[in-house]
Amino acid sequence: MTTGRSVSLVTNKFRKKFIISDNKSVANWFPGHMAKGVKQMQNKLRGVDCIIEVHDARIPVSGRNPKFQHLLTAMKPKLLVLNKVDTVFESRGASREAGIARVIDLVTRKTGDKHVLFTDCKKGATDKHGVTKIVPTVVDLIRSSERFSRQEMIAEYSVMVIGIPNVGKSSLINALRNLHLKKGKATRVGAIPGVTRSVLERIKICEEPNIYLLDTPGIMQPNIKNVDVAMKLALCAVVEEHRIGTILVADYLLFYLNKMENFSYVSLLGLKEATDDINEVLLHMAITEKKYNLIRTPEGPRVWHPDFEEVAYRFIRNFRDGKFGRINLDEDLFNTDANCKQNIRIIKNV
Repeated sequence: MTTGRSVSLVTNKFRKKFIISDNKSVANWFPGHMAKGVKQMQNKLRGVDCIIEVHDARIPVSGRNPKFQHLLTAMKPKLLVLNKVDTVFESRGASREAGIARVIDLVTRKTGDKHVLFTDCKKGATDKHGVTKIVPTVVDLIRSSERFSRQEMIAEYSVMVIGIPNVGKSSLINALRNLHLKKGKATRVGAIPGVTRSVLERIKICEEPNIYLLDTPGIMQPNIKNVDVAMKLALCAVVEEHRIGTILVADYLLFYLNKMENFSYVSLLGLKEATDDINEVLLHMAITEKKYNLIRTPEGPRVWHPDFEEVAYRFIRNFRDGKFGRINLDEDLFNTDANCKQNIRIIKNV
């Protein structure tokens, strides 16, 4: 295990910035169903009373589509739901409350969002501080909006759920439906970005008041030029890592862990010490996990080669499964002074 003394010795050799040769468009994934989805969402906006934007709590600022504000949310009450909160904060305690307050302050300063809830859709009805608060918050936002007429009480409310791919929009709808109507899944859920491909019919999730939700496809920006944002999106499975390069994404994860002085990967993988070389990490994993491919050489014979792609994916999965601790990938955004050393904090498992 890396000690405090060894940390001070190895950090000097780590990269200070993650640089790739060509970042003109690091993440460029905007399939046809996304363009169609934007138009469908705009067409249905007239009948919408409130908008819920769902985003991944591990990246509360990075990757959010700026077009949402311009095209959809400017004239409607909006609630921002940061899902998968269990991957960032402990389930309870003072550290959780302080961390959430800190993230809300960052989001408000960076994006202007005033109404923010954190959810863990896997818990559903037991998520007392998240899922159970959504309906009361939405109703309050609608009834306190300028366009709401108390003289004409609305018999039902229509709410549109938006967000980038794979942040849990469909899971949230299913959790609300189960909580308030005791009914099963109404929308498909998948770990691959882009499961929902069109604006669906209204889905009833509550009675008294009657509330209907519109599930929508995840909409990305047409291109993302910021390297850090693209890598964070890939780490959170918003963009499939192979579209950027699995080994490249794994390299960014190693870079970021070292930047945070989170050397848990050393003991987890059985390395001798912390390293800044992703090839060293992947070779060690391939050997210890016996991951090889049989490849034919130009001379003819076939030889065994380490399966770097497979072990790179496994390295990324360790992050997604929380094996490196609870990490907020936007932690570096808290430091607004570019000349100061970034104060990056990790809330580890206990």
